[in-house]
Amino acid sequence: MPLIVEQNTTNAELFLSVAGAGAKVVPTLEELRRALAETPEEHAVVLGPAVDLEAAAALADNLRITRPAVSVILMRRRVDTAVLAEALRSGMREVVEERDLSGLSDAIKRAFQVYRAVTGPSSRLDEHPVGRVVTVFSPKGGVGKTTIAANLAVALATRDKTRVCLVDLDLGFGDVAITLQLFPARTIADAVALESDLDFAALEPLLTPHRRGFSTLVAPVQPDAKDSIPASLVSRVLAILKANFEFVIVDTSPAFDEHVLQAFDETDNLLLVTTLDVPTLKNVKIACETLDLLNFPKARRHLVLNRADDKVGLAPEKVESTLDMKIDQAIPTSAEVANATNAGEPITASHPKHSASQALFRLADAVTGAPAAAAVPEADDAARAKSRSTAPKRGLLRRQAR
Repeated sequence: MPLIVEQNTTNAELFLSVAGAGAKVVPTLEELRRALAETPEEHAVVLGPAVDLEAAAALADNLRITRPAVSVILMRRRVDTAVLAEALRSGMREVVEERDLSGLSDAIKRAFQVYRAVTGPSSRLDEHPVGRVVTVFSPKGGVGKTTIAANLAVALATRDKTRVCLVDLDLGFGDVAITLQLFPARTIADAVALESDLDFAALEPLLTPHRRGFSTLVAPVQPDAKDSIPASLVSRVLAILKANFEFVIVDTSPAFDEHVLQAFDETDNLLLVTTLDVPTLKNVKIACETLDLLNFPKARRHLVLNRADDKVGLAPEKVESTLDMKIDQAIPTSAEVANATNAGEPITASHPKHSASQALFRLADAVTGAPAAAAVPEADDAARAKSRSTAPKRGLLRRQAR
């Protein structure tokens, strides 16, 4: 998980686009030092072109003694002999020009090779391929976040041997357990007592398996338990799950609280959920502005329009123009979705051929980077008629491949 020091938002997004999964941007060297203290297995530090050369050299000189496995990669607007000489003296491993993104990508890959050579094959980075954290978020309640998160977990778990974990991070009023009709013996609150010694061996007994082949880490039963869960625990839990599952789906509370912010730090793909109503659209617009302030890369944000064919006088095109984002996936309105949720069986499991299920499977394809699967035909005439009655009327799903 390379750490990048960069204040310029445009540069940060460009650097993140080639830095690999799990890369994180911090604005200052002071925050970099704090982040390094929390990530003992870091292998690369990228210092942006705005970082003072003298300060960069002092940091590199310190790290080559205290953290010899960490490669310092310096980025400069122009590379000259003075810069190269200072980099050599201080122990920096690479100097890359600001616009040379392929050079930065190669430098980060070489840094990982150095890390493996220094730490040996027993490093956790070798033992556990890093998975992907997909966070489902909306600043407005009632838009279907939990339904989407649960169905996404089902859709991903249907893939052969794909290990998936669904985490309920709405610590006050989480609904994952009741949505899936689970009766967990343990919740995330039980991890608090284990925090100092938390690893996967300690965390795994807290997970509740679902019959569809994925694991869940559910929210506390009592809302006041949220106050006893430190935000730092969220980061630690997600990092451990990420090292042991291919996909970690995070359902969040509708607020930028400290626990959700920690989840954002670990997030590889952020699904922003909206619906066709002005209050939700206004809140999502503010959320996008907040994400800009947090330097969360736009390339990792994906807009999901739920209940996409509601006849409420607001068109999807208006959503896109207001948010300045393309809709990555639209999910049609259907009473079958609510019926399936009330029955405790997500619609992707109970009715995989339903139009809403097909949209959710396409969302799973987008998350994994897999090519979109062809729609599954209905099994019989009755099912076909049922699908017609619940399908979107304006062909919204056909316009999502953008």
